[in-house]
Amino acid sequence: MAELSKSRKRWILVATVLGSSLTFIDGSALGVALPSIQRDLGAGPAAAQWISNAYLLTLGALVLIGGAAGDRFGRRRVFLIGVGVFALSSIACGLAPTAQLLIAGRAAQGIGAALLTPGALALIGATFPEKERGAAFGAWAGAGALFGMVGPLVGGWLADHADWRFIFWINVPLALLTVVVALRAVPESRDESARGLDWPGAVLAIGGLGALIWGLTAAPDLGWIHPGVIAGLAGGGVLLAGFLWAEAKEAHPMMPLGLFGSRVFSGINLLTLLLYFALSGAMFFLPFELIRVHGWSATGAGSAMLPFAAVMGLFSGAAGKLADRFGAKLSLSVGPMLAGAGLILLALMPPDAGYVAGPLAGMTVIAIGMTLAVGPLTAAVMGAVKEGHTGVASGVNNAVARIAGLLAIALLGVLLSAVFVSSLGAGVDAVDARAQLGAVMAGEGDLSAGAVAAFHRAFQAVMVVCAACAIFGGVVGLLTAPARPPKDGVQKAV
Repeated sequence: MAELSKSRKRWILVATVLGSSLTFIDGSALGVALPSIQRDLGAGPAAAQWISNAYLLTLGALVLIGGAAGDRFGRRRVFLIGVGVFALSSIACGLAPTAQLLIAGRAAQGIGAALLTPGALALIGATFPEKERGAAFGAWAGAGALFGMVGPLVGGWLADHADWRFIFWINVPLALLTVVVALRAVPESRDESARGLDWPGAVLAIGGLGALIWGLTAAPDLGWIHPGVIAGLAGGGVLLAGFLWAEAKEAHPMMPLGLFGSRVFSGINLLTLLLYFALSGAMFFLPFELIRVHGWSATGAGSAMLPFAAVMGLFSGAAGKLADRFGAKLSLSVGPMLAGAGLILLALMPPDAGYVAGPLAGMTVIAIGMTLAVGPLTAAVMGAVKEGHTGVASGVNNAVARIAGLLAIALLGVLLSAVFVSSLGAGVDAVDARAQLGAVMAGEGDLSAGAVAAFHRAFQAVMVVCAACAIFGGVVGLLTAPARPPKDGVQKAV
């Protein structure tokens, strides 16, 4: 692609931010509204997890296809198709009369996001030269955080005072604006050497992840030795092993295993897995803690996310420029460790803490850490591959981030359930304990002091695990991230 003017680059960045805002707003708003959705649709804890997991499952499995499709058929074209699919499925979610249909709509949203998200990042990678990418990705992340700031407040207000369904319907005008800007400002780009799409790999990935996550989600209710749970976990493992075998044999794999021959690429993707596991787990379970243990409204729980969005929105661009100048190692080691420290602060919140003594400090420290890490992380991954493979690289990294969220909700849900049940004491039947946990998460009725205290202890355990993952991610960043920008402005590619 020929060098573009600064004005044209800015408009391309605007188009990618607008498209990505669909997922930023939707995801952040849904978290605080989930208890209200559970009450209205009669969904239990497992169904609540699947309202998030269905989206993350299709997104995590198909985002690899989305990146490869953009490289082959045109990044702008695939990006716009993704925006359209996301908008239509958002309408379906807003109209869903049952939890099952909402879960189906969320799965369809994941398909749209799997096309638009890597498309947005690949458009940035194709537009901005290596020396400008850290700042561009930082600006994209910061603008996304500002859009995300609106989400929790809107979602909380709608849950308290109106209808949570508007969370999905507001995506329609945003999608229309994205299409207009993209058609006017974004040039088409593609990898002329790209061939084929790996549909067998996509089927194996969806099947394997779906079976594995179903087994993990169902285990607390059915028991670990239930035949269905055993079949789900074993079948998921077999299908995922088949996915890796297929990728090694496939002529045009959606996840080229050769990319992992790069120490930087492998290390940064491991860092992504750990960091987004920690962040996704915290953001999913924090609203339940604030609403049911601290007694906050959904709007109040949404306001707890403001420090995160404000810090990222204001300083992500500067953090990206810092990494462009001094290299990514400092940002990708210190950033995750700071995020881990913030998660420890959330774990230490007393049950009667107000806003300042409660989530403010923890969310602010997490935000500083994520601000340092997000832009440099994306730039380092895309800088570790050849120029024509940026779509595939962004797809792999996004898949890792979404799969991290999928695993976080499932695995940390198992931990939450186990600690909750054990905290209630030996005199409480396991079935009754699970019913009490469901009541806590759905916000149903008056809860006993024992149930509230048990949930708080379970939440603390979840936050400690999240903190450990984030800190370990910082260690991985210290060991694998590029220390200094290369003099010629080009990272070693594979």
